[in-house]
Amino acid sequence: MNLKAVNRLNPSTVSAPVGNYSHVTFIPKDANLYAFSGQIGTDSNGQIPDNFNKQVFNTLENIKLLLASQNLNSKDVIKVNIWATKEIDWDYFDRLWNLLFFDGNPSMTIAYVYALGLPEIHVEIEIWAAK
Repeated sequence: MNLKAVNRLNPSTVSAPVGNYSHVTFIPKDANLYAFSGQIGTDSNGQIPDNFNKQVFNTLENIKLLLASQNLNSKDVIKVNIWATKEIDWDYFDRLWNLLFFDGNPSMTIAYVYALGLPEIHVEIEIWAAK
């Protein structure tokens, strides 16, 4: 294990992840830690579409833009928290996810909740990054 880089691990003593995530993400002691507010599916005009998958797409695009604003990329993401008010279309979600996290999956938590900050928001994704 490279102690100077973020490392993603799935110890053999625990059953394999049931999705695209890592059980453990190791952050080196000299890394800068970034906490991002939960992102929602607003478009470039600040509008929230009615379509759930469009909200997922916009949310992941907004995350890419936030990472780029700090000279970060998906390799630097260490933790993802996903909250959804509707069932996630995993085929669609995983296609987008795999395009973003093509070089390793961060640790992740997913929860279905009754509501988010506004009634029209159906998905919110929070990330943490380190570099």
